[in-house]
Amino acid sequence: MATLTPAALSAAGTLESPVAASAGGDKVAPVGDRVWVEVTNGGGSSITVTVPSYAAVRGLAAADRTVTIAASATKKIPIFADLNTNPSDGLASISYSGVTTVTVAAYRS
Repeated sequence: MATLTPAALSAAGTLESPVAASAGGDKVAPVGDRVWVEVTNGGGSSITVTVPSYAAVRGLAAADRTVTIAASATKKIPIFADLNTNPSDGLASISYSGVTTVTVAAYRS
């Protein structure tokens, strides 16, 4: 499991910085609602990315978010500080149903 460091967007542009997705999942520090991960599935079949939720409303736990990424597709997935921050470490977790040819990068605005 790796902790991703969100690359800041700059007026001069920001280079993409993808790394291989970790089999055990990855983590990222949320910064308000200004962080997202970009997941690219280079494989031949769809994968599912799961972002756990730790928030509760009126005592009911919020559902974890699952995002399906088709073969050869890329999706940007927002990370919400109030929903996805694990209180035990202050980070948001990201897990993948498969990691072969899957890359991930974190960005912040």
